Amino acid sequence: MHFALASKNVTFGNMESQRTNGHTVSRLTVHLVWSTKYRYSVLEGDIKTRCRTLLLQMCEAEDIEILKGVVSKDHVHMHISYRPSQSVSSIVKKMKGRSSRKLQQEFPELKKRYWGQHFWAIGYGCWSTGNITDEMVNEYLEHHRKPNNGGDSNFILE
Repeated sequence: MHFALASKNVTFGNMESQRTNGHTVSRLTVHLVWSTKYRYSVLEGDIKTRCRTLLLQMCEAEDIEILKGVVSKDHVHMHISYRPSQSVSSIVKKMKGRSSRKLQQEFPELKKRYWGQHFWAIGYGCWSTGNITDEMVNEYLEHHRKPNNGGDSNFILE
């Protein structure tokens, strides 16, 4: 494991495609899931295709990389990589809000079904992902413990 921000030469385990700028190096990934209100199976045909297109456009505009995604008949799964300046809640808020508005504008039948203009159910699921485990991070940090640094503290003084 190596870390040198100034040279932008960064490796940590087998991490690939890390985001770098002048001050940060990161690889933040999350699996997101949200569903249609009442779990109605309305994401079919042109609506499903348009939903996918809208989410792709929003992610491109927000500098969010879609690692994998699925638009099902009543919910959406997205595995994304995002910048440290973004929060998961703001990402989901934008995706759900913009896609809801656009889909209801473009498909009048949705406005009739969702009379309150709420296309997506309240809430979402999110799980952090990555290719390093908690065990790998803890092992890396343990290497900073000096032999004379006694104690069993999880917060090490180097």
